[in-house]
Amino acid sequence: MIKPIMKDVLFLAQKSEPATAKDKNIAVDLLDTLQANADRCVGMAANMIGERKRIIVFNVGKTNVVMFNPVIVKKDKPYETEEGCLSLLGDPRKTKRYKKIKVEFQTMDMKVRLKTFTGFTA
Repeated sequence: MIKPIMKDVLFLAQKSEPATAKDKNIAVDLLDTLQANADRCVGMAANMIGERKRIIVFNVGKTNVVMFNPVIVKKDKPYETEEGCLSLLGDPRKTKRYKKIKVEFQTMDMKVRLKTFTGFTA
């Protein structure tokens, strides 16, 4: 189900809780909401739809990726860039990103995976 975008900065600043297998419906809603905003968004976190769970979804080409409890375990080549966010009003903000990251996460079936991303996806 497509959910409204959360814009409450106090809610967005709260720490998210670990995701469990019972949170698959949140991931599905997050995917639906990402698809509905595909013209202006390539990735979302569960807090952006009002859920304080550690779930992210993002687009890699024509594929959407879902990660439960992602943790960046390695990062290389930092750089500064600007990016916007559907949840935050105003102009894009400066942020630090990395040209290469390695992420440990769980799939929607709660299987642990390790994946390396480079370039824009990182």
